[in-house]
Amino acid sequence: MQVKINRNFDNLVTNYLFADVARKTAAYAAAHPGEKIIRLGIGDVTLPLAPVVVEALKRGADEMGLKETFKGYPEYEGYGFLRTAIADYYKSFGVKVSADEIFVSDGAKSDCGNIGDIFSRDNTVLVTDPVYPVYVDSSIMAGRNIIYASCNEQNGFVAMPDDSVKADIIYLCSPNNPTGAAFTFEQLREWVDYANRHDAVILYDAAYEAFVTEDLPRSIFAVEGARTCAIEFCSLSKTAGFTGTRCGYTVIPKELERDGHNMYATWYRRQATKFNGVSYPVQCAAAAVFSAEGQSQIRENLAYYQENARIIASALDELGVFYTGGTNSPYIWLKCPNGMGSWEFFDYLLQQAQVVGTPGEGFGENGAGYFRLTSFGDRDNTVEAVARIKRLLS
Repeated sequence: MQVKINRNFDNLVTNYLFADVARKTAAYAAAHPGEKIIRLGIGDVTLPLAPVVVEALKRGADEMGLKETFKGYPEYEGYGFLRTAIADYYKSFGVKVSADEIFVSDGAKSDCGNIGDIFSRDNTVLVTDPVYPVYVDSSIMAGRNIIYASCNEQNGFVAMPDDSVKADIIYLCSPNNPTGAAFTFEQLREWVDYANRHDAVILYDAAYEAFVTEDLPRSIFAVEGARTCAIEFCSLSKTAGFTGTRCGYTVIPKELERDGHNMYATWYRRQATKFNGVSYPVQCAAAAVFSAEGQSQIRENLAYYQENARIIASALDELGVFYTGGTNSPYIWLKCPNGMGSWEFFDYLLQQAQVVGTPGEGFGENGAGYFRLTSFGDRDNTVEAVARIKRLLS
């Protein structure tokens, strides 16, 4: 009897987008060892953890070294002190979420993919196009039918619901990765109303909510009716530099039910089986993010990245290049100049300016001819990269 493999993996794109970017960049670097390559592609942060976060991480580690304060397995949903801090954070921008509706995790990416465990494979999944790959790939792995809502230049890369289209599970991300576009309250309310009408569930990725500067929703629960149709994921990766520390959270309202099952209870059961929680020192560090001092310190880092985004966007304005994002998002989604394809522009930018970005078509069909730059780089490198791009495209 031969072991059988999940054949749905055969339907995945062979290489992950960022693996291809890394391979091409490495090949160029090997062939041109004397050239400085500036990377504005993968959305990894470059500033260190805030001082108050580091101190909390150290204190948590010290406590683990003493018998009196040592901690074993954490609660599956996370320590109460962190969940209370997160609930208070929501309250700070006018959204009511209870501490006992929050699950602490090792990041939004994990939960965005793993949440599919509690849904039948027979559900139809709707994603926007362009789209963050994990939504699509995890759905393909599960063997679900996937349909797409088109985001394009005509609709400002903000897709809206269509009652003639039947979806059971809906992935939304705002501010969006990769396009940087963000829903208004009215637009998000249309999705909430659609989901409640069709008994669907919205899986809402709010990983970039801290970058919102305008009067836009930072949580889907800012919209009336969302508590009966939505699950929200958030992350400290970009908000507080936790890409290497790993911590995020998922919010499931207690009243959310589908198919005779309470979604909170079902996810709790899944977590109890497959997840042993986030380490105590990391949860201590995460709680420090939400303290008054922590918020002040991470805001300085966010402002640094926001200024990088402004520098990039300003250059594109001078060049007359169409783009979205940059204002409420760390991502800038630009239209490739002179009708270039996105991988063609990737090669052109790398070879002629030694700047690395991310080809849009790696995010879906509607990404063809578009390109993503991030504001997470070092300031001096960002300024230099922008100068190179301006010289190349002027």
